Amino acid sequence: MYRQSVLGIFLLPALASAQPYLSDLPLDHPAIAYWTAPTNDPVSNLSQPFDTRLDLAHLLDRLHVPIDSQALVFAKDSFQAALISPRNPRAIYFNDDVAVGWVRGSEWMEVAATDPRQGVIFYQTDGRKFIRGQACMKCHHGPATQGVPGIYVGSLYADITGRPTGGAAIITDQRSPFDTRWGGWYVTARRGEQPDRANTMVEDPAEPFPVNLHPNLPSLEKRFNSAGYLAPFSDIVALMTFEHQTQMTNLLTRLGWKARMGKADDADIDAVARYMTFADEVPLKEPVEGVSTFSRTFAKRGPFDRQGRSLRQFDLQTRLFRYPLSYMIYSAAFDALPDEVRDRLYRRLFEDLRTRTATLEILRETRTNLPAWWASAMKALGL
Repeated sequence: MYRQSVLGIFLLPALASAQPYLSDLPLDHPAIAYWTAPTNDPVSNLSQPFDTRLDLAHLLDRLHVPIDSQALVFAKDSFQAALISPRNPRAIYFNDDVAVGWVRGSEWMEVAATDPRQGVIFYQTDGRKFIRGQACMKCHHGPATQGVPGIYVGSLYADITGRPTGGAAIITDQRSPFDTRWGGWYVTARRGEQPDRANTMVEDPAEPFPVNLHPNLPSLEKRFNSAGYLAPFSDIVALMTFEHQTQMTNLLTRLGWKARMGKADDADIDAVARYMTFADEVPLKEPVEGVSTFSRTFAKRGPFDRQGRSLRQFDLQTRLFRYPLSYMIYSAAFDALPDEVRDRLYRRLFEDLRTRTATLEILRETRTNLPAWWASAMKALGL
């Protein structure tokens, strides 16, 4: 059976996306060697096989993935599509460098773990050992993932069984209008009257594009029996954060790969900087409020400056984060960029953030390896 890996959300013949198409980078390039180079991701660093079989809760604990990041997708996806439906949605959990997929009734769990140099590495596990799958690249290496192995969030219309209908999926992130997001997902939230595609199933094939009639669903109690799930929600703030992180990870991977291949140019730096500073983020029309603890626990991770400010703090009134610079600047993938390319990216970020005094101050106090010129540049701004 064909196996699609953890977070290629929808298995479809076509994918539409607002993001520009970027050519696929070769997995077998000598500077990359995706399949043969040693890996250094959270899964490969675990001692395995385990003495006892891990269930979902214990796997998340081993990988330091919080339960309150849970998001639920009911559209049929992955190699476990036969088990997925609106009554048995797939649960996804994540932290900064790992995402875990789980389907009730399956013997397999799926993990996407980020290697700082190689990008996302895909695994399936029975709770004892991890198996790296090559078939995942059919959906996880292409237009949806910036042309490198990566993950993405898709949105489509699904029928009452979870089967995709009404056209191709689109790839969504912070640049996507609200009304295009989360088709095939459950979303629990308070978000006013701004429409989206969540919590909606196609009942009449003659009308395959329904309007979301449940935009402020506080609970999933009446949607399916949640026995066996670790939480009873699919939090909107967690899902919006995950959307941002997926393409941020892919863009950093692409920049690192092109740099190692000797092909990184100004356009690559520009793409990462614009995304990292939320330059093209679609503003919220109304405030958004999650229903789990995620908004609080994620913000508490820091790091914080002396005023208690952090890049992880949410806004949720007109935009996702309070300070317009991605927390992924602290990631191992950012640190793994070649020195020359990372310096060029820092210079572009500084120019983009010149008027964002608070963000620059946070970065100065929380980032330990800023380039030598950063202090004098801050002083020139009177900071």
